Amino acid sequence: MPPSESLDDTCLHPYSALTPDLVLDALEHAGLRGDGRLMQLNSYENRVFQVFLEDGRPVIAKFYRPDRWSDAQIDEEHAFARQLADAEIPVVAPMDLPSPEASTNPCLGRHAGFRFAVYPRRGGRGPELDDPATLQWLGRFLGRIHAVGAQQPFRHRPAIDLGSFGYDTRDWLLQHDAVPPDVLPAWRDTLDRALDAVAQSYAKAGDVRQLRLHGDCHVGNILWTPEGPHFVDLDDARTGPAIQDLWMLLSGDNSSMREQLESVLKGYEDFSHFDRRELHLIEALRTLRLVHHSAWLARRWEDPAFPLAFPWFGSSSYWSEQVVRMREQLQAMQEPPLQV
Repeated sequence: MPPSESLDDTCLHPYSALTPDLVLDALEHAGLRGDGRLMQLNSYENRVFQVFLEDGRPVIAKFYRPDRWSDAQIDEEHAFARQLADAEIPVVAPMDLPSPEASTNPCLGRHAGFRFAVYPRRGGRGPELDDPATLQWLGRFLGRIHAVGAQQPFRHRPAIDLGSFGYDTRDWLLQHDAVPPDVLPAWRDTLDRALDAVAQSYAKAGDVRQLRLHGDCHVGNILWTPEGPHFVDLDDARTGPAIQDLWMLLSGDNSSMREQLESVLKGYEDFSHFDRRELHLIEALRTLRLVHHSAWLARRWEDPAFPLAFPWFGSSSYWSEQVVRMREQLQAMQEPPLQV
């Protein structure tokens, strides 16, 4: 049965049915009784809540967006997180539910058409990415994550590649008339040239290793404590090249990014080999992320949370800005890659 089949058809959007009472009922159904305290956290793709249990423990409950991932894909996310945690890598993994619906994945709960997972709450702040020691520390843990990620492949979760993040995304935006007519010619021409440059970057990199990744390793998914970092939210875990989990830690001009990457790799290569050919992919992957983000917003526009959070999306000025950013990426992909 599709995960959203039992949702009330009168709802404007499936998440309209996800009331605080339903959240608490779902956790109680899974064997985790709340004390009534609940707070929705900042999340758009899924819905995430902090819930206090009767014993006073706070937990984080993530309710998956209906129809995005299959059960098998969610199972792989959970298995990867648990595998990393078992290797004593600081990744926040889902908890076994006292009363799971499916014995094959004790972390996955189901209630009223929703699927959900529950995590221990872990605090922290964003890491200071201008500190070489912090970057080296992050590099060590990313090296360990990739060493585990290389042990076996994902069989159900998709890849980060030119096809899915580039051509498929472009085609979807065109088919759904997402770009205003006054900007469409410039946007399409610039994007086509950018995707050609991405293809050339992949050709320069060659047949680099593909492995299981965090997939969305930006600063918001890393929490820092006095004991060091821990990584959260493997919801976007996919197959791809190692550099995908490294480039989002880099910012500034080429000199700054080179110094930052040197610090990351100083820790990373203690645990995992890094193929320097992947440096050709940094700006290519940045370009694909820009395109994918626009399509993500367009695909989610029927979710009431999106127009409220991103009111500027869809305007001619937004798409004109994307043209400018794509032209900047074209220039960046024509430059020699970072040398470290």
